[in-house]
Amino acid sequence: MAEDAARLEAVLAEALAEAPLDGETARPARLLDAMRHAALAGGKRLRPVLMLEAARLFGRDDDGVLLAGAALECIHCYSLVHDDLPAMDDDDLRRGRPTVHKAYDEATAILAGDALLTLAFDLIADPRVHPDAAVRLDASRDLARAAGLGGMAGGQMLDLASEHATRTEADIRTLQAMKTGALIRYAARTGARLADAGDADLAALTRFGEILGLAFQLADDLLDVEGDAAALGKAAGKDAAAGKATLVALKGAAWTRSELARLVDDATALLAPYGERAAPLLALARFVATRDR
Repeated sequence: MAEDAARLEAVLAEALAEAPLDGETARPARLLDAMRHAALAGGKRLRPVLMLEAARLFGRDDDGVLLAGAALECIHCYSLVHDDLPAMDDDDLRRGRPTVHKAYDEATAILAGDALLTLAFDLIADPRVHPDAAVRLDASRDLARAAGLGGMAGGQMLDLASEHATRTEADIRTLQAMKTGALIRYAARTGARLADAGDADLAALTRFGEILGLAFQLADDLLDVEGDAAALGKAAGKDAAAGKATLVALKGAAWTRSELARLVDDATALLAPYGERAAPLLALARFVATRDR
């Protein structure tokens, strides 16, 4: 993960260079600095790493997949910038640093998020992502759907509406599959798609992404209850304070740990046909389920 994260950081840094690209007029320094603050702050880079490993499972490992991973990370970083705003989760700390609206201001943070969102579609359109333009179009469309109304943004809306409200397990699973799961599912599926995986393999990796998405959210919610803010690099205990609907709050920490173990078992069984080739993906699943930050 560390090696892939370093490779990704270099791609993002190049995409956020000072010189304007063809078709651009200028890159305002303050906006660019805010974007770099958001996107070059380290982090796990789980989504692009997952995409890279999914592609490797089917024999592809090159800079084109890395570009697609960078596009996905731009979407993720934009969502964090906007999620941290006072009108949403109102967070002052992200990855151990001031959030973008604290380091700069709210207007700059909104524009930085907007610009990272649009940069993602510039990156995913690069011919190096896949030689077939139809595959790139599919990747772009799928990214829009994973990030938009029926995916991440829609899930964030459901999450905000869940505050201090009664929600069923089915309600919570739906909002989490959208808010968190959609981009993780996209990462696994698109990595396989960019490596020209067949339909059965695409279905398997799509399901793997769904399992990993749920595991990530469960672990995240558990850390919000039991984790340490210094280790997390962000505030802990905010879900309970905001009255947010989570499966941890609904079913308890012991059930959550048991469910995480079950999800890892499901992922292991799902990828068993791939043998040792799937070892990195299964290691990623175990990392997601047992992480402490």
